[in-house]
Amino acid sequence: MDIWDITALEIEPHQPEVLHSDEGAVRVIAINLPSGEALRDHEVHEHAWLHVHRGAVEVDADGATRRVGAGGLVHWPPGERHAVRAADDALLVLLLAPWPGLGHPSRAGETS
Repeated sequence: MDIWDITALEIEPHQPEVLHSDEGAVRVIAINLPSGEALRDHEVHEHAWLHVHRGAVEVDADGATRRVGAGGLVHWPPGERHAVRAADDALLVLLLAPWPGLGHPSRAGETS
């Protein structure tokens, strides 16, 4: 069993911390996103779940913007373009699964 106290983590802005990474399963990343800063429009090869532990973010996908506060959980399927902007200083936990997803550069040449 692994347990993390997200509240006690001292994550520096611009220095996400990988909390856990199991190839074929999941990668878990803690992110400190200061107010006004963003994870610009991008897509990933995995399912992406973003938990807002503290603060608030605005998430953009498919032309819609939604505000998500502390306790909120957002999911994007593989390949869905999205952006995240901190409306307030935000402590986030990002889960990517399965890690790495099909098409990820580390899986070059794989087809299934």
